[in-house]
Amino acid sequence: MNVRGIRGATTVSANQTSLILEATQELLGEIIRLNQVKPEDIASVFITVSPDLNATFPARIIRDLEGWEMVPLMCAVEIDVPEGLSKCIRLLVHINTCREQKEIHHVYLRKAQSLRPDLVPQTGR
Repeated sequence: MNVRGIRGATTVSANQTSLILEATQELLGEIIRLNQVKPEDIASVFITVSPDLNATFPARIIRDLEGWEMVPLMCAVEIDVPEGLSKCIRLLVHINTCREQKEIHHVYLRKAQSLRPDLVPQTGR
C-alpha cells in the first residue's frame, strides 16, 4: 500500500463563508466520487486558499461530514503570486491505496480548470 496525493482546486465568486464552504464540499465530493475514497482511507487533507479568501476556514465543512471527525485537516494561505488565480481553494488529499499513480483522478472545477487543463477531461466538467 502507498500514500498517494489527489489534487483538486475550485474557485468562488466572492469572499463569502457560504460560497467557500459550498465550493469546498463540492470539490471534496468530486474527489471522493471519482476516486472511490472512504474517510478511513485518508491520511490527511491539506487545504489552501488564495490570499483574498479569509471569510472562513474551508476545513469547517469537511469536519462536519459524517466519518471525517478523525481525518487530520490543515488550512493555509497560498503564496501571493501576482498572476495567481484569485478566489481559489485547493485540496491535497493524501490517501492510503494500492492504486497506481496513473489511476488517481485529480479534480479541477470552475476557473481552476485553467491551472491544469490537461486534467480537466477527467472531471467531466
